[in-house]
Amino acid sequence: MKWSLEDLSRYHDEPLHLATTFDLNAMMTKRFPEQILAVAPIKVDGYWSFDKGDATIGMHVDTTVTTPSSRSLEPVELQLSFDITESYTNEHSHFDRYDDDEVVFYLEDDELIDLDRILSENIVEQIPLKVLTAAEKAGEALPKGKDWSVITEDQLDQQQHQQVDPRFAKLKNLFPDQDNGK
Repeated sequence: MKWSLEDLSRYHDEPLHLATTFDLNAMMTKRFPEQILAVAPIKVDGYWSFDKGDATIGMHVDTTVTTPSSRSLEPVELQLSFDITESYTNEHSHFDRYDDDEVVFYLEDDELIDLDRILSENIVEQIPLKVLTAAEKAGEALPKGKDWSVITEDQLDQQQHQQVDPRFAKLKNLFPDQDNGK
């Protein structure tokens, strides 16, 4: 679905209600192949409003995304439920109307607002950096191979703490009373 600001200007008295389902699986798996393996139908419920030359969308989004585990690349299904509030204007002077934490986009001449793009980009933003399968969360052994293994940050910290730089090993005996906690 695409609209121009002129199209949305018709809704200055009463907002346009959107309660529909989108199938963006093909588009999103092609556009974001590294992050998205599959997307279930996307349920949207929200409103487009138009005020003083600017259009604002506020909507709630529910979907399920299949994404690779950040550890093993095994598929993981994530339930996503989030809200989107974005405003669109074609006047630079209108940016003063909004707070710094509000999302406002500038539209070039006759540029259309693409709801499919809004949804797809916001869904990708909702995917956490660390995604694990149920087995990985439960503490299943980390992957390893010949002469390599994956370790956790805690294991790395412990290894680094136990290793003493050989250049400083002789300095340990310089102040023996400090080793005893005195």
